[in-house]
Amino acid sequence: CFFSFLVNKHKPWIETSYHGIITENNDTVILDPPLVALDKDAPVPFAGEICAFKIHGQEMPFEAVVLNKTSGEGRLQAGSAIDCELQKEYTFIIQAYDCGSGPGGTNWKKSHKAVVHIQVKDVNEFSPAFKESVYKASVTEGKIYDSILQVEATDEDCSPQYSQICNYEIVTTAVPFAIDRNGNIRNTEKLSYDKQHQYEIMVTAFDCGQKRAAEDALVRVNVKPVCKPGWQDWSKRVEYRPGSGSIPLFPSIQLEPCDGAVSSVRCTIELQSSSTAKGCDHETYSEKSLQKLCGASSGAIDLLPSPSTTTNWTAGLLMDSNDIIFKFDGKQGAKIPDGIVPKNLTDQFTITLWMKHGPSPGLRAEKETILCNSDKTEMNRHHYALYVHNCRLVFLLRKDFDQADTFRPAEFHWKLDQICDKEWHYYVVNVEFPVVTLYTDGTTYEPYLVTNDWPIHPSHIAMQLTVGACWQGGEVTKPRFAQYFHGSLASLTIRPGKIESQKVISCLQACKEGLDINSLESLGQGIKYHFNPSQSVLVMEGDDIKNINQALRKVSYINSRQFPTAGIRHLKVSSKVQCFGEDVCISIPDIDAYVMVFQADEPKITITGMDHFARPAAQFESERGVILLPDIRIVSTVTKMEHSVDFREHDRVNKQLVVEEMLHNLDFCDVLVIGAELDPEQECLELDNGELQGKHLDATNSTAGYSIYGVDSMFSYEQVLRQLRYRNWGASATAGRKFRVKCSELNGRYTSNEFNLEVNILHSSNSNFMDHVNHMIVQPQFLQSVQHPEGSVSAVHSSVVPGVAALVVGCASVLVLAAALAVLRLRSARRRGAAGCQGARDGDMDWDDSALTITVNPMEVLSQAQRGPAQS
Repeated sequence: CFFSFLVNKHKPWIETSYHGIITENNDTVILDPPLVALDKDAPVPFAGEICAFKIHGQEMPFEAVVLNKTSGEGRLQAGSAIDCELQKEYTFIIQAYDCGSGPGGTNWKKSHKAVVHIQVKDVNEFSPAFKESVYKASVTEGKIYDSILQVEATDEDCSPQYSQICNYEIVTTAVPFAIDRNGNIRNTEKLSYDKQHQYEIMVTAFDCGQKRAAEDALVRVNVKPVCKPGWQDWSKRVEYRPGSGSIPLFPSIQLEPCDGAVSSVRCTIELQSSSTAKGCDHETYSEKSLQKLCGASSGAIDLLPSPSTTTNWTAGLLMDSNDIIFKFDGKQGAKIPDGIVPKNLTDQFTITLWMKHGPSPGLRAEKETILCNSDKTEMNRHHYALYVHNCRLVFLLRKDFDQADTFRPAEFHWKLDQICDKEWHYYVVNVEFPVVTLYTDGTTYEPYLVTNDWPIHPSHIAMQLTVGACWQGGEVTKPRFAQYFHGSLASLTIRPGKIESQKVISCLQACKEGLDINSLESLGQGIKYHFNPSQSVLVMEGDDIKNINQALRKVSYINSRQFPTAGIRHLKVSSKVQCFGEDVCISIPDIDAYVMVFQADEPKITITGMDHFARPAAQFESERGVILLPDIRIVSTVTKMEHSVDFREHDRVNKQLVVEEMLHNLDFCDVLVIGAELDPEQECLELDNGELQGKHLDATNSTAGYSIYGVDSMFSYEQVLRQLRYRNWGASATAGRKFRVKCSELNGRYTSNEFNLEVNILHSSNSNFMDHVNHMIVQPQFLQSVQHPEGSVSAVHSSVVPGVAALVVGCASVLVLAAALAVLRLRSARRRGAAGCQGARDGDMDWDDSALTITVNPMEVLSQAQRGPAQS
């Protein structure tokens, strides 16, 4: 009954707002100010006590509990798990309720509404994570980058402290890279493609709570080479094997412009053959054979021949014997003997030479004499001379006073780069007085300066012709050489009375190797090209890079010699590029390459035939004499290594030698007399002039033997040699003769075996024996031996004439010495053009310049072999 009289007069009172903090994954909320409710009805029981706090809000994860009803103290706590990453803040309404007017809680009152704002405090529970596991970037070598790429990591924590990435680090050590706090990676030094193509580095991240990423990220940095404009995909070494024809030099080449706006490309391809003799690969036949082959006028005099007993003025000079090149070091000169060159050259003559010359030492260089005709004694007058002075070629020609008593042209000067470029060049001086024309490598040059002088007064003083220096015979204490030449000379000739045509000059200096273009039809549109006369320089120009690439791939090297000079030929390709609307365009580096020409397989020239026979003296004394070599055969073979693979023996390589017959030219064949020389009073060798017609052959005859020379086929040489006759109109006093045949290709570079022939003269007492021999000679077994000359011929004739060898008297050593002397005598006769018993018929022959078709008909050879003995 007492409680029924209590009155609940007042509402509870709380603060108007509260701020609270709760740590995620915790249930306690710290409020400011603390949660406390007051009621003015206190200390009245129930009416002055607090019984509850109620939260108003949709599904709030909080609850408020009363800790002390009397003091009104309460607590706010989480009713379920609080996750900051799901919600960082909460706002809701709270009210306090008193206990009412009695135990039943009737007539309770509630306070006003207070706003509660709760912040969820974050816990650093998540590690940073990179957005990508692998990062890739490419850089160009040689540059420093501010930023190559940026890596990025994130953190799922909700607070700025734990969700932000405060630092990145490179885990990989000793790499030229650095990373900043924003994840930007840069290189700390210039990278080199040649040193390392790619770098792989590991990177980690830290949040602001210093928590490290759970997994590091991989960064790959590829280093690209600097784009350098230039030619790509070409080989420095190009191999050439003799007989290969035309081979491409740059089959896969292409131009990399590096995004340059190219409007046109001009390429110059140069073949530099200075390492070979005389500048490029020429035919190495003798100068006389080459002149005949090219249709040059006869009568050329070789002033620098190979040393011999008859041409001994070159014996003291430095010489490269393989190519007959003479090197002058400024200390040597050679006197040409009297009678070699006529005194009067006439108003028309030609001087030809190969010359290699460099700049002269000193500021005021002296004259360097190539050829000089001066007074031998008393005076020091130069009648004609060819010399080099300060890289100028000068020709001096002083006419005699009795020819013209007027001021006449005397010195002709040419200034050419070729004179001092240390390369081989071919010079021809054509004199048609008063006009003098110079040809250099086939190109005509007129003199830039011509000076006049008075003629020379006639005198009794003899003249001295010299090479490599000029003879100073007068006005000095002791006659001596002066004005020495420094350089190399070859094939120096003088031809009195005639000048050479442009066609012959071009033929004499023509290179047998050069640049070529395969398939001109497919060069591409807009390609212009130009060769120099020797085809050692090719210029190509076009406005489309694709077409230029295609054109350059068709440039090739060709060497038409059957036996080319082995060695290196340097190649240089220089390029000029023009760009659209730009004064400065890209620069293309030169290509430096070389062609390696391999040594040709060496041929083996073999001469076979009947090596001895006997005839009655009457046949030798007849008007036609006896044919010496009716069945001679000249064959050339080459031995090659054949490779085959035997798979049954673990790919072992078996090497077999294969002998193949080959066709090529010869340049001379000598028929030498062994023993005493021919007695012109009673014996000689003869050949009808008609046998040389239609062939590129000439012949000289002497008591030492018979020489046939000129560039022609082996078949042509066989035809001529099979018509060579031996006559002896004093045969009764002669028992027999021995001859030796030897042939050459390329001026002695390749020589045949020495084929020995023994001829016996049978007198009347031996006539019956001779009939028997002749009968045996024409038997089929002998004809068979012609077709198979390897040893069968000598075997047959040994059985046919068993006693003939006993007729030969002499010693082997004496025969060898006699043969050597005969060679020298024959070479002398060839140079002098001396004639034997029919010299009028054996002089220089007219040459036929038609092309040679080398065709050997075995049946024709057989029939000629059959006819030979019968005609004898």
